[in-house]
Amino acid sequence: MFDERFTGGLDPAVWTPAYLPAWSSRAEAAATWTVDGDGLHLTIPPEQPLWCADDHEPALRVSGVQSGNRSGPVGSTDGQQPFRPGQLVREEQPTVLGFTPDDGTVEVECRARIGPSAMFSAWLIGLEDVPERCGEICLVEVFGDTVAGARASVGSGIKAFRDPRLVEDFVAEPRDLDVTDWHRYAARRSPGGVEFTIDEVTTRVLFQAPDYPMQLMIAVFDFPEHSAHDPADTPELVVRRVTGP
Repeated sequence: MFDERFTGGLDPAVWTPAYLPAWSSRAEAAATWTVDGDGLHLTIPPEQPLWCADDHEPALRVSGVQSGNRSGPVGSTDGQQPFRPGQLVREEQPTVLGFTPDDGTVEVECRARIGPSAMFSAWLIGLEDVPERCGEICLVEVFGDTVAGARASVGSGIKAFRDPRLVEDFVAEPRDLDVTDWHRYAARRSPGGVEFTIDEVTTRVLFQAPDYPMQLMIAVFDFPEHSAHDPADTPELVVRRVTGP
């Protein structure tokens, strides 16, 4: 049983505190993070630079951690979650397989403070050791411009990307949910299906599932070109606990 409470900080054998660093570098994609009694704090302070500033549109900033990391050599197309066809690796990544579960329940307990130009998410992705093993199971995705007090549109589901065996099935449903409070977002994967829950209450059941190991991604994002962007704001995602098989 995997049970991470971040009491000892970020274990480098498990967590890479950079967002998809193969497309830039571990230094340029580095998260802003701290750990205290509440858990792992991921923040985007005003001085944090853009991610892949010369390559990604729209402009974004991100602080994230991932429980696996790998890539092919510099100049290859062998990387995780490329955002355009033919994208080339800029910094070769070591293979780190910290938490890469198969079937079973993965749960992330967290709270967030995000303005209208920010969002947070927790999702599982294939390792892409084979290009088709790239599907995603999204536990939670919330954009700040859908948040109104104790109500928000909460995204979950499967994103197929380049996995021909999966069908895109992702929705963002309005829910009575205060994202500034602690909540437990989970996905229980079994052969041929995924059950999604919030605070142990089933929200969706899908009858398909990736059948390969997946790594966990947890991140907070900021979109500076959003019409309601506040350059002085600091979005924050706090992760208290991660459990899995």
